[in-house]
Amino acid sequence: MQSDILEAIKIVIVTFLFTAIIMPFMRKIAYHIGALDEPRPDEGHRHIHKKTMPKLGGVGIFLGFLFGYILFGEQSVQMNSILIGSFIIILTGIVDDIHSIRASQKLIGQLIAALIVVFYGGILLNNVTIFGWSFDFGIWAYPITVFFILGCINVICLIDGLDGLSGGISSIFYLTIGIIGFFQGRSGTLVMLLTFIMLGATLGFLLHNFYPAKIFAGDCVMFMGFAISIISLLEFKGVALTSFFVPLMIIAIPILDTFFAIIRRLLRHQAPFSADKEHIHHQLLGMNFSQRATVLIIYGINILFALASILYTLKDPYIGKIIYIVIFILVAWFVFHTSIISEKIPKETEKIKQKVEATIKKSERKKKEK
Repeated sequence: MQSDILEAIKIVIVTFLFTAIIMPFMRKIAYHIGALDEPRPDEGHRHIHKKTMPKLGGVGIFLGFLFGYILFGEQSVQMNSILIGSFIIILTGIVDDIHSIRASQKLIGQLIAALIVVFYGGILLNNVTIFGWSFDFGIWAYPITVFFILGCINVICLIDGLDGLSGGISSIFYLTIGIIGFFQGRSGTLVMLLTFIMLGATLGFLLHNFYPAKIFAGDCVMFMGFAISIISLLEFKGVALTSFFVPLMIIAIPILDTFFAIIRRLLRHQAPFSADKEHIHHQLLGMNFSQRATVLIIYGINILFALASILYTLKDPYIGKIIYIVIFILVAWFVFHTSIISEKIPKETEKIKQKVEATIKKSERKKKEK
């Protein structure tokens, strides 16, 4: 076991150092080729930065991933499909970082990458087990897996609105999966190799991306979501995770943020994936939290989901479920006290609160009169 721990630490450290070292070069390349994110103060955009920022941080993560694979990986059909799919994702991201392309065009690149992984690599979500219930997808495994990959890519893209946010959430995911897989005896498998390589590479990027950021991931942030989907799917090819519920809970914050965004935009008769400034991090900023504090709060909530997932999988499912329920109660409170879905909700909540308080006061007056 000690040798497995040392090997995992070595993989993380090597990929971390490589990625951290090349990030300044990625900044220079971004400036040279015009892969820059200009300040966009208008209400329609999600980013809040006030100066021109180089992108291509996601390319640096990809190069760290390739470096780790060259040193520690082995060739296989599955790995070939992951490499090809990753290259397509990165190429799509680079094109969009240099010259913005339509969302439908990005989706085509994502779809091609997903299809390669599914049909060439044979990486499929054939069945899931949720709290003891087993579901076999049969022929539907193919479209479900493609949808799952596309979903993971885009929830990470949508949460990428503050310095260090997407990188931190992704790092928490990789670390959590690494812990679960390690204690379930998965050391030395492809999924653990990918997990520790991605953990090191993402942390190397995060060193330059945490507030105040020196570089953005750009649209190559799609690669982090792509890696999350692949790692989740590979876990399900064995007995590492007891439920499809677990990896989804590790990335619950970006999933919930995407879910709320879609509902919010549909209620406003807008396109589901149009940009706005009503995401979870924008709501926290509106509560006068700083950018750094907002990111740390979201990290904290995500870590709670991760701890619940570890407990549910490795220790005590009952305690894990209780923590999940408590967190979702907090999320529900957040929804009813912010405009993350609709501006009407907090107003209606305040009206209900005032009515309840008025009823209580009226009841107290009657008692005093008696």
